[in-house]
Amino acid sequence: MNSKQQSAEKRYRIRVKGHLDQKWSEWFMDLELTCEDGNTVLTGAVQDRPSLHGLLTKIRDLNLPLLSVEQLERNDQIS
Repeated sequence: MNSKQQSAEKRYRIRVKGHLDQKWSEWFMDLELTCEDGNTVLTGAVQDRPSLHGLLTKIRDLNLPLLSVEQLERNDQIS
């Protein structure tokens, strides 16, 4: 990955209602999946806006209620 691609890459924290276990991580572009209070939090780097829309489409296709999408600042913790 070159420096231009790295600078375009953003980190996100996406919360959905319901529980997804770690086996879904690969399907969600290898984002980290954690469970908090019965909800799933997907965190990690997303290459670009079309990739983010692809993730949101997958969430919709699984019929998971979307709770929030946060773009993380560089100094925010991923976990």
